Amino acid sequence: MAIHQGDIVERVIRRQGHSLTDLAKLTGVNRRSIYNWFTQSRLKPENIIKIGQAIRHDFSVEFPDLFVPEDFIPQERAVEVKTEDFNPWKEKYIDLLERYNLLLRINSGEVKLPSMAEFLAERTDK
Repeated sequence: MAIHQGDIVERVIRRQGHSLTDLAKLTGVNRRSIYNWFTQSRLKPENIIKIGQAIRHDFSVEFPDLFVPEDFIPQERAVEVKTEDFNPWKEKYIDLLERYNLLLRINSGEVKLPSMAEFLAERTDK
């Protein structure tokens, strides 16, 4: 019986708990491509190498006739994933959280807001 390379690669990825979204970003493809690879019985060797380097897994164990361990040494030019780059809502969330915390402090009396007269007097002094 022939081995199903896509199935083996999928099992390794899922067993190690990798996010398919992060894997897609690390390999430079979209998630749909990752899912398509899982369904293919034969994968291009360069795709297996790309995945192995991204998840730091040596697929020469699963495919000894195709690869050697040196194939899976991460390249120096590998892209580092910065999670803050992938979260466009982070800045808005932090701003909202800071405002909410300020409101809680005002409500508890920890912070006192100036009256309108004090605020206007302060602005005209400048």
